[in-house]
Amino acid sequence: MHASPTPEPAPDAGHRLHEQLHALDPATYTPAACAEMGHVIDDIRRLKRERNAVILAHNSQRPEIFTVADFVGDSLELARQATRVDADVIVFCGVHFMAETAKILNPTKLVLLPDRRAGCSLADTATGDALAARKAELRTLYPDLAVVGYVNTTAEVKAECDVCCTSSNAVRVVESLPTNNVLFVPDENLARYVQQQTRKNVIAWDGNCYVHHQITPEQIQAVRDRLPHVKILVHPECRADVLALADAVLSTSGMVRYAKESDATEFLVVTECGLSDRLLLEAPEKRFYKSCKLCHFMKMITIEGTRDALEHLRYEITLDDDVRERAARALERMLAIGG
Repeated sequence: MHASPTPEPAPDAGHRLHEQLHALDPATYTPAACAEMGHVIDDIRRLKRERNAVILAHNSQRPEIFTVADFVGDSLELARQATRVDADVIVFCGVHFMAETAKILNPTKLVLLPDRRAGCSLADTATGDALAARKAELRTLYPDLAVVGYVNTTAEVKAECDVCCTSSNAVRVVESLPTNNVLFVPDENLARYVQQQTRKNVIAWDGNCYVHHQITPEQIQAVRDRLPHVKILVHPECRADVLALADAVLSTSGMVRYAKESDATEFLVVTECGLSDRLLLEAPEKRFYKSCKLCHFMKMITIEGTRDALEHLRYEITLDDDVRERAARALERMLAIGG
């Protein structure tokens, strides 16, 4: 009779992390670095249990954040998921307006942002007071004016809006309104994209996402010339001359679905670079080229900061009740419309 072989020990978090991420960036995800991250990941999993917490993460986060997230998605998916959370604590691995959205939809829960500096240059282009003034001015010209607020806005701006939207449902939201004139705030590029899809009069706010706005058609055309077979997926926050070169204009989660379901095997992903990392992890049999930029606000969220947020219950998102209630109405209208 032969003794049963001693089973191999299960790989620890650091080993698994190295297996997952080493191919993305060998210089960053070394065995030693992943071993250290593995200890932090173990701490996070323990703290989630102790705090009855969940982690929501945007597609543009660092890849190691994906390994501890309970849900990864785009703005619309995360807004929906925030309404379904069965936990006492939500740690939002994204930027400030996203954590605010989670708090708007979960007023009784503790919502934490791992780094309070993680803002958004697009959201910063509009304030509640400025929108209220512009809205009053335009309604003298367009009495039926409706205000559509992209979710990439502060709670105070959402409170001044009739309805919110995301990049994946912006056209559907605008088309659903019983009005011909729409003020779209704050992304001018997304507003122009929506204008191309509707007969309504879309008035654009003067704002843009620096990550998407700095991508040029020359960059995209250079890839097209070298790799004519590649499928080019572009986010609608990009400039119109970049959208014109796309095979598909999609939200970040739309890009994930397209890449996974397409018969094509090679893609150029034109949005914040974090999405390419997610795609490489989830569809390793396909190739993803980057003509993208990093959002330094998104990258302020780290695995260590996420652990510290759980351990010390910091940094809490708080909102004025009146602002929260008015912003909630705009978000709930968006969720009811769907898309």
